[in-house]
Amino acid sequence: MSGNLTLEQLAEAFDAGTIDTVIVAAVDMQGRLMGKRFHAAHFLESAHEETHCCNYLLTIDMEMWTVPGYKTASWEQGYGDYVLKPDLSTLRRVPWLDGTALVLCDILDHATHQDVPQSPRAILKRQIARARAMGFEAKMASELEFFVFENSYETFRAQGPRDLQPVAGYNEDYNIFQTTKEEPLMRALRNGLYGAGIPVECTKGEAEIGQAEINVRYGEALATADNHAIIKTATKEIAHAQGQSVTFMAKYRTDRAGSSSHVHQSLWTLDGTPAFADPDGPHGMSGLMRHYLAGQLAHARELTLFLAPYVNSYKRFCVGLFAPTKAVWSADNRTAGFRVCGAGTKGVRVECRIGGADLNPYIACAALLAAGLDGIERKLALEPEQKGDMYATDGLREVPATLREAADLTGNSDWARAAFGDDVVDHYVHAARWELSEADRVVTDFELQRGLERA
Repeated sequence: MSGNLTLEQLAEAFDAGTIDTVIVAAVDMQGRLMGKRFHAAHFLESAHEETHCCNYLLTIDMEMWTVPGYKTASWEQGYGDYVLKPDLSTLRRVPWLDGTALVLCDILDHATHQDVPQSPRAILKRQIARARAMGFEAKMASELEFFVFENSYETFRAQGPRDLQPVAGYNEDYNIFQTTKEEPLMRALRNGLYGAGIPVECTKGEAEIGQAEINVRYGEALATADNHAIIKTATKEIAHAQGQSVTFMAKYRTDRAGSSSHVHQSLWTLDGTPAFADPDGPHGMSGLMRHYLAGQLAHARELTLFLAPYVNSYKRFCVGLFAPTKAVWSADNRTAGFRVCGAGTKGVRVECRIGGADLNPYIACAALLAAGLDGIERKLALEPEQKGDMYATDGLREVPATLREAADLTGNSDWARAAFGDDVVDHYVHAARWELSEADRVVTDFELQRGLERA
């Protein structure tokens, strides 16, 4: 499932008075939907072809600050325009907003009308094209976790993020009674997404107080990333409408588990045959799957920046809280960074457990796919499976411990530069360096609490 509206159906809905607004949005570096709301009449008349946005949208940080030092856009260049080109296959109703439809856009160069290489959707599309040229369709799914609070976003703005009240009072992992208490939000989310053409499967309580997870059907990589971006916005909008709030921070509190975004992946032939499945292979894995997984392991440390883009992302990697600290593989073992799931079935796949809920789905999926394809092209041999408790096992490949380490690894990676191009790598390493400089600059509550009296 992609969108659930055609232009003709949109025109009919407009004539019937059921849709009068179209959100035209691209995805920025942080994975947020950025764009405009069009009157449906104008969208039908011309904006379905293209509209424009300031090119600073791929150079801003979380605070919308115009970060200096990017090659793509700057004050010196005058901050010109990008073209937003609606992908009409993503046009859909937005049931949780009255009279509204949504379409996602590709970001194009204003002069050439070619994809801007640094734009998240273009980064993923390039790797999908690479897979198709090799004869494969990449299929993926993301398991997205988040915390739900009784506090509203307005409360945060008024008094800061203090006295957060999780919707639950205790760990609610799989707990039906506990999740019944948050069902008004989750039911609205499931039904809203389904009505928007997103094949939602289920929601569940996760392994922490007030934590939830939503799962969407496995599908083509680009649709998975599109759905992921829409789900995050939908969850915030629906929670806001109910006077609640959610966070997709990787780690919102020191003594709580973090929120992940596990990414499941497999390759299929273009005629629909599962390329990862071989009933005679170990764990039902084909030779191709073993090469793919070997590529991801070979580049696991270099690609972590694309799975964990912020300083806070690395605070999630804690022993015993289900976030991996070792970039190794194991079958059906949640302590490993890469888990083989569905062993012995046509659905055998790789689950990368490193990424947090704060990742950009397009960039994360692109990095994982690029690493796997490199393993196939080079026919890399898969290292031995690790078993047991990875947290307690020494001498294994470590997940980078900080954003600074991850940025250095990506910036110095010949593989990343070959896969994405120097301009893309430099762009996202620069974003990481800015995040680091801001974190290094700011005085934190931790520092005040620790040193205000005793220093």
